[in-house]
Amino acid sequence: MISVSNVTVAFGGFTLLDGINFHISESDKIGLVGKNGAGKSTLMKLITGEQSPTSGGIEKPQGIRIGYLPQIMEHHRGLSVIDEVLSVFDFLQRMEDELLEITQQLSDRTDYESKEYARLIDRMNELNDRLALESGLSPRAQAERVLFGLGFKPEELDRHTETFSQGWNMRIELAKILLAQPDVLLLDEPTNHLDIESIEWFEDYLKAFRGSVLLVSHDRKFLDNVTTRTVEILLGHIHDYKVPYSQYVVLRAERIAQQTAAYENQQRMIEKTEDFINRFRYKPTKSNQVQSRIKALEKLDRIEIDETDSARLNLKFPPAQRSGDVVFKGKDLTVGYPQKVVFHDAQIEIKRGEKVALIGRNGEGKTTLMRVIMQQLEPFEGEAKLGHNVRIGYYAQNQEDILDPTETVFGTLDRIAVGEIRTKLRDLLGAFLFKGEDIDKKVSVLSGGERARLGMAKLMLSPYNVLALDEPTNHMDIRSKDILKQALKAFDGTLIVVSHDRDFLDGLVDKLYEFRDGRVTEHLGSVQEFLEKRKLETLQELERRAVPETSAPKPTEKTENARKFQEQKTQSRELRKLQNRVSYLEKEIAAHEARMAAIEKVLACPGKEDDVMDLTREYLEHKRDLDSQTEEWTQLMEQMELA
Repeated sequence: MISVSNVTVAFGGFTLLDGINFHISESDKIGLVGKNGAGKSTLMKLITGEQSPTSGGIEKPQGIRIGYLPQIMEHHRGLSVIDEVLSVFDFLQRMEDELLEITQQLSDRTDYESKEYARLIDRMNELNDRLALESGLSPRAQAERVLFGLGFKPEELDRHTETFSQGWNMRIELAKILLAQPDVLLLDEPTNHLDIESIEWFEDYLKAFRGSVLLVSHDRKFLDNVTTRTVEILLGHIHDYKVPYSQYVVLRAERIAQQTAAYENQQRMIEKTEDFINRFRYKPTKSNQVQSRIKALEKLDRIEIDETDSARLNLKFPPAQRSGDVVFKGKDLTVGYPQKVVFHDAQIEIKRGEKVALIGRNGEGKTTLMRVIMQQLEPFEGEAKLGHNVRIGYYAQNQEDILDPTETVFGTLDRIAVGEIRTKLRDLLGAFLFKGEDIDKKVSVLSGGERARLGMAKLMLSPYNVLALDEPTNHMDIRSKDILKQALKAFDGTLIVVSHDRDFLDGLVDKLYEFRDGRVTEHLGSVQEFLEKRKLETLQELERRAVPETSAPKPTEKTENARKFQEQKTQSRELRKLQNRVSYLEKEIAAHEARMAAIEKVLACPGKEDDVMDLTREYLEHKRDLDSQTEEWTQLMEQMELA
């Protein structure tokens, strides 16, 4: 489908991509991996045409539709969330307008044998076929399905886009891209602004997506769950593996080990051959053997070991001074801002040595609680107290707002460092991969990953006994995240972390506070145990809501009434469209209800071979579709009654 052929990208004397070649086929699900700055985002811009290669080319089929979600984008203003997303469907109205215009022309013309008349007929058929393909769920129902999956609440759909944060506006743009149904999705760190539940919905969407996907993500679980192929950019070259990320890591290590063993064996053979040549070069009795071995060496296909990028973080937090037994205690906390209460009546207690995660939907209060802990925000009600001898090192999510863009990398640390550490700032920056001229870079030109590393380096300047980290892994590559995770596991103080990265949290934290619908709930155990419990609770809630009220008419009765009514109505074009759509919805609703009933029976008494997680996920998908289709069915029935 898309071919990248011998593409090179060079800036001055630096070559970012060096003659790379690879192909994206239909339905490929590819994870694009490599350290920060390797050229992943550049490759995506080359494919979209936003950037041109120094040499080489990219071939794409004519008319291919590409949906591209960059890391940084412009957000539209002035419309509500739902209206902004529905703008994706403006083409349907344009097609209907064109179809009406063609119909009018055909009714006025009498040149039935002309080429122009035939052209109009062909275009009318083309438009009818395209509209028929688009006649599934209504645009509104499609938009709501995606927006709800990405975490929006029904009452938020009429809010203007400018009232949402950058992260929520990214979700709006992502919804528009998905609803446009492109042939290829290019996604550059799409999970950075999604919470855990939205990420799981997005995973299911991408697995069912029929087109091709090329995505950059530093979320190992997300890559494993979505992709079936991994393309690595390493030192300007491409290495292509037909497996998901975790298998790629194993295969890559095996490949390097095999190359190394073969290289060492060959080097020993070459050394022995050269030694023989040097010893007997001038002996007439050995001349034939010497010449034979010289020719053999000349023809030898020399084994090379793939270059590896050995640069890595060297991260170890200073020993923590002992604090009191209770690090932070919040009693009956009601917290928010003048225009809104974010959460209320919260009971929170974090003890010395605990590693605690704050999780939940964006905007529910995780960062707000961090501000309370840092004493930057006073609660409306209740009591918030820090424990004895608590020293907090705070890593804020918005590093771009906290770091001075006019300062240099070295100056950022030099300005706040005191004591003996000032003599070791270059070594400290080197441990965070800032070497040579890098330390003189202005903060304003740093990438997201570089700013994350610089913000983390600031935490090393003092021996904190509590680390409060708000989304520390955003923009960090997978290897850096692993090193940070191991350093935090070894940290002997207290950890409070906000993160949506399941792989990062798994095995790191042993207690979670969930922020949901204005409440804060404590969960003991791992993040995986929490997710399993959350899915079961959600399913039980759906089952409770699914029990019909005795006064409510049965869907079959509604369907029969609808048919009788339809038979009595004039068979106008608009009415026929409504009837066809209602008939389609009734079949879909019946299919969803039948499948949900079957799943409920299995879940009531699952066998050894039954995957409860997969069945739960499937049940929720059918329930979402059922809700949206039932709502549309009701609306169409009301329209037909008024017709």
